[in-house]
Amino acid sequence: MIYEIVILAMIAAFLGLRLYSVLGRRAEHEEEPFPNRFDPGEGGDAPRAVLPPGQQTLRPQRELGGLPAATERGLREIAAADRNFDLLPFLEGAKAAYAMILEAFWRGDREELRQLCTDDVYASFAGAIDAREAAGETLDNRLIRIEDTTVHSATLDGRIARIAVRFVADIATVTRDKDGNVVAGSLDDAVESRDIWTFSRDVTSTAPDWLLDETDEG
Repeated sequence: MIYEIVILAMIAAFLGLRLYSVLGRRAEHEEEPFPNRFDPGEGGDAPRAVLPPGQQTLRPQRELGGLPAATERGLREIAAADRNFDLLPFLEGAKAAYAMILEAFWRGDREELRQLCTDDVYASFAGAIDAREAAGETLDNRLIRIEDTTVHSATLDGRIARIAVRFVADIATVTRDKDGNVVAGSLDDAVESRDIWTFSRDVTSTAPDWLLDETDEG
C-alpha cells in the first residue's frame, strides 16, 4: 500500500511538472510586449508618424456603414491585398500624422516632412517654407482640436493603396514678421479648417509607412 502511494505521488509530480512547463512557456509568450510603432528606433531617433496598419483584416459592417459603394469596395480591395490592414488603427494613425505634419510645416522642419511625405508633397511644403523664410516670417500656429476624421475615398491601383481622409479641425493661425510682430491672425480665434489628405502605401512593402501623397481643401 505504501509503495502504491509513493508511485502515485511520483506520477502526479511528473504530470505537474509537465503541465507547469507548458503553461510557463505559454505565459512567457503571451507577456511579450507588442511593438509600438511610435517608439524610438534602436538608434534613439525621434518617433516617426507611421500610420499603423493594425493586426486584423477589415471589419465589415460596423466600420463601413454609410460609406459610398466605391469607397467601401476600395477598402475591401486594400484589406484583401494587405492582410494587416485595419481601418480604425489607420484612422488613428492618420490623425496623428495630420498633427505631426502640420506642426513640422509650421516650424519649418524639412527633415521630418521628408520622412512623412512623398517627394512631390515634400517639395510643395519645402517651397512654402523657403518663401516664408525669405520674407522673414514665422508661423505661430496651434492645432486646437480635430473635430472629425472620415474616409473620403479609397482605391487600390496595382500595388499602391491610396486612402483619402477628410479632417475637420480648429486651428489658430498667427504670422509674425522678422521682429516677432503679429502681421496676420490671432491665437484667440480658432478657424475651422477642412482638408482632404491622401495617404499612400505600397501593399507589397514590408515597411508599414503610409506617406502623405496629396493635399486638398475639403
